[in-house]
This record gives sequence, structure tokens and C-alpha cells, in this order.
Amino acid sequence: MTRNIPLFKIYWDEHDVRKVTSVIEKGNYWAIGPEITEFERRTCEYVGVRYAIAVNSGTSALHVALAAHSIGTGDEVIVPSFTFIATANAPLFVGAKPIFAEIEEETYGLDPEDVEKKITSRTKAIIPIHYGGLPCHIEKLKQIAQKHNLVLLEDAAESLGATVNGKQTGSFGDSAILSFCAPKVITTGEGGMVLTDSEEICEKTRLISNQGRAGTTNYFSSAKPGEYVTLGYNFRMSTMTAALGLAQIDKIDDIIRMRRENTRYLTSRLSEIEEIRVSKIPEGYTHVYQLNTVRLNVGEGIRDKLEAYLARHGVMSRVYFNPVHLTQFYRQQFDYREGHLPLTEKIASEVLTLPMYATLTREEMDYIVEQIQDFFTGSTAQED
Repeated sequence: MTRNIPLFKIYWDEHDVRKVTSVIEKGNYWAIGPEITEFERRTCEYVGVRYAIAVNSGTSALHVALAAHSIGTGDEVIVPSFTFIATANAPLFVGAKPIFAEIEEETYGLDPEDVEKKITSRTKAIIPIHYGGLPCHIEKLKQIAQKHNLVLLEDAAESLGATVNGKQTGSFGDSAILSFCAPKVITTGEGGMVLTDSEEICEKTRLISNQGRAGTTNYFSSAKPGEYVTLGYNFRMSTMTAALGLAQIDKIDDIIRMRRENTRYLTSRLSEIEEIRVSKIPEGYTHVYQLNTVRLNVGEGIRDKLEAYLARHGVMSRVYFNPVHLTQFYRQQFDYREGHLPLTEKIASEVLTLPMYATLTREEMDYIVEQIQDFFTGSTAQED
């Protein structure tokens, strides 16, 4: 029997509904309500940082964080190409140039050695990502950033709850960003956050994300005119979004536990398939499995055939990520071509993300494995 197994499902319960409903029923403070401050406080406590600024998306968080760190025209920012495109686009938002560095094969994060080779007199920041919920070699990257006096901005969009030697991702950099969009471990539909231990960066982030308007007065409940002191944007998070975030963070540890249990089982089954390479977690690291990505040990083109085969049999899968530098925009804007990042391009051609969510059942996981086994049985892979 063909099933319908999506790539992800949002984990929600009546607590989420009640939290959002309570804001709606107040009939006011749907913007700049107290739930936003509380969501920020709870996230600070969870990650172990001093300040958090809630915004409307992870992309906005990257934008405003770079602006708050005074990254601008003529500056260079080192980024991976194996990432969601917002990581690379964010420097362009502030007039800087993204410089792509290679990734390494253990975590699929930025390769510290190649990052150091890409540093020039114009380099001002490094933006590493924690791919799929597995921390990158963030401690080495932090050492490089400190050595060269660079801003380290962690793109922790996929890794809330992951740790390196007991320390949470999002707490290593000068600042970090989170995303709460739909597929994330906890989600508010859309939403993001900037994290930092710097009071100055916190204040600048709040200013820029709130139209450049100074002061703490609630704009919607005060007759006092705002004082606009800098260029800003409307990046604020709504109160209903923050209320949903509060309900979600209440259960984050349970969600992560369920995802880890499911991944352990699915990985044990996938390990039986010789064409599949499952990821290994470095010692001292913990993974939250926002993505469940495997790598194929087979010839070029087979991965795409497997993706299509799974789709026909009711299993959603997806490539996370195709290299950013080979997208149409970056080819045209910067004249990138194949071969610019050989290892990134090789890994990107071999990875496939399979379904993973807290409520994924063993029967569904067995079905996923059976479909992959069937694909590699006989001549299926060559004929499809």
C-alpha cells in the first residue's frame, strides 16, 4: 500500500491553540505585547545568552544582525554555499560581498582551514551554519574569528537545542540567529531571533528592526511621537507569533527527544543499505535532527532517480542544499561556475534529506527503508 509521508510535520497541541487564542481574545496588543518579551527571555535562558531580539524571520535576523555589527559596503563576509540562500544573501542586503568557502565532510559545516585561506583585508565577518541541526566546528571557527578580529555570526537557524561540549549552538558567536519557520524543531510558522551577549548590539538590533525608532514606549498605546534616529525596518515579531513560540519552547526538550529516538531507529535500518551513508556525530556534539540527511555511495544521477522514485511511492524527500553559488542569480551576478567549490559541489550532488518529525511512526520509517531497498534491488536504480 502506498503511503503519504511528508518531509516534516509540525508538532502542536492544545497548548499552542490556547496561547494564541488568549492573545486574540484580549483584543489589543496584537503587536508589541508582553508575550514577545517573555519569549525572548525564555530563549535566552534556554540557549544561555544575555539578550534576544525577536523578529519576523530568520532572514530578517541575519540582515539586522549584520547591520547592527556595522557590516557594510566594501566589506567581505565568509559564508558557506551549502546552505539556505538567505545566509549568502544577507551580506548583500547591507552592501557587503559574500565570499564562499568550502565545507568539511564530518559536519557539512564551514571548513576552518579554507575559511582562513579566504580571509583578506576586507573580511569583516564569518557566518557559519550548523547544518541540519548538527553543530559545525564552531570552536575552531571562533578561534579564527578572534585571531583575525572578525565578527562571528552563527546561523543557528536549524540547530536550536544542539550542543558542543555542553554549550548550546547560538552561544559561541558575537551574535547568532534563530529561525522558527515551519520545518524547524520548534516553529511559529514564520519568525526569527537575534541572540547576543552584547548590550550595544542588542540595542542597535532593536533600533534597526523597529523602523529606527528610539525609546521603549509602545508605539500603539502612546501619544508621544517617536524619534527616528537611524534607518530601520519593520522586522518586528507579532504578539500572536511570540505566544505560539512560548507554547512551542515549553515542549522543545520532548520534541528533540522524539526526533532523536526516531532518527536512531531509522539510521539503524538505513545502515543495512550499502548504498546509503548515514552521518556520524563527532564526540562531544549533540544533534537535534532538524534535517535527516543521508549521502549516497553511488554514481552521479542516482540520487535524483531515488528522489523521484520515493515521490512516486508516497515518500517526500528533498535536496538540502543545492550550492548557492551555482544558482542563476549568483552565476549572473558573480560569474560563478562549476568547480569553484569542488567538495561542496560533490557533497551537494550526493545528499538527500528524508522525512523526520517527532510523530513519525516506526511503520512509516520501515516503509521508507523498504522503498529505498526496493529502489536499489536489481536494476531499478538504472531503469528509473
